[in-house]
Amino acid sequence: MNTHRKTARLAGFLYLVVVLTGFFSLMYVPSKLIVWENPALTFQNISSSVQLFRLSIAGSMICYSAFTLLPLALYQLLKEVNGTYAKMMVILALISVPISFINLQSKFSVLTIIEGANYLKVFDVKQLQAQMMLLLSNYNKGLLMAQVFWGLWLLPFGYLVCKSGFLPKILGIFLMMGCFGYLLNVFGRTVFSHFSDYTLSNYITLPATIGEIGTCLWLLLVGIRNKKVNQN
Repeated sequence: MNTHRKTARLAGFLYLVVVLTGFFSLMYVPSKLIVWENPALTFQNISSSVQLFRLSIAGSMICYSAFTLLPLALYQLLKEVNGTYAKMMVILALISVPISFINLQSKFSVLTIIEGANYLKVFDVKQLQAQMMLLLSNYNKGLLMAQVFWGLWLLPFGYLVCKSGFLPKILGIFLMMGCFGYLLNVFGRTVFSHFSDYTLSNYITLPATIGEIGTCLWLLLVGIRNKKVNQN
């Protein structure tokens, strides 16, 4: 059981790294630098805060690296609950990793534009701004593809949490709800061009946030209870 506690704390630590670096690179930095309605201001913001933009890329790399290890740690913790669902959880989580890393190429390309490579001098400022916004938009579209699997892995994960007997069942319910929230968000933004204008879009991934942050904190601060594992 002591080994399980250590594994739980390790999973909690990795989850915390994912949460903090994900918040920094996906929410904090874009909110400070990107103004979608104003390419000129966005160009100026990133140009004057290149280091912050670079840190967001580094943060994403750390996030995706930790996310590679997280499902493996969770597998060791939950495989006795249901081996099939545990393997499914790992596979679905890991599929998102190469998609996420490849998607970062768009941000590196933005850096190339901002830092003014010599071969870009044939373009005027407005053309560079337009290219920058296109790359940022492509990056966001790439995130939608990754989010499909960010959602799907939560379904077997949530099921395992519910059945574990040593993690709160309510967290498992939120995780499973989070799966469908992510998928609705992806398909909503794909099918409807103004999906972000709907109030629902601001809350649709909230169950996933509650479930993931709650599970992260529980694993890190509480670990696991001395309860019998419910195997199915």
